[in-house]
Amino acid sequence: MTTHVAVNAGAPMGAALHEAKLAARARTMAARDALAPEVRAAAAAKIAATLIALPSFTAATTVLLTLPFRGEWDTLPVVRAAIDAGKTVALPRVDTVARMLVLHAVTDLAHDIAPGYAGILEPVDGCPIVPPQSIDWVLVPGVAFDASGRRLGYGGGFYDRLLPLMAAHTACVAGAFDIQVIERVPAAPHDRAIGTIVTETRILAPIPDEASA
Repeated sequence: MTTHVAVNAGAPMGAALHEAKLAARARTMAARDALAPEVRAAAAAKIAATLIALPSFTAATTVLLTLPFRGEWDTLPVVRAAIDAGKTVALPRVDTVARMLVLHAVTDLAHDIAPGYAGILEPVDGCPIVPPQSIDWVLVPGVAFDASGRRLGYGGGFYDRLLPLMAAHTACVAGAFDIQVIERVPAAPHDRAIGTIVTETRILAPIPDEASA
């Protein structure tokens, strides 16, 4: 898993960083959500097909995936492909008290998921828990990404807290529309870089900044 710090000496900090993240998040979500349905569907299909064909995905036995929410690309083909391949498929469930993600194994999308935190589809109570250390491959959601692997999430910090709990070898991969890859994502020292970013037209294998640790 890529663990490089995605910042440099010129990055905004404190209140300036917070405002920069808010602005970048709003701009990118507006552009993403404005995509025409036919463009969105075609792009999502290409992203899913590319992700499924990645050697790291093929080799993984235990994967952490996500389900689509609002204007996100449709991840369901990836989830179904992983289940059909016999992988252990984990999906996140929000623990609102601990402010953490708890990972649960799912095998049947018709029965194992239901709307949960903020209306997001989550595993239902009773699905087996999957330890973060057992995950080989994780599909990391996000609003925006850049060529150095920086990721801008939705502001809850859930994946910032989850990713350090995973094994060092875990592959961190993101899928996104081209329009979500921006010039530079404002990032803090705790923001983890993503090792591979897949869009409808390219695969980015980011090289961290020289200033990254």
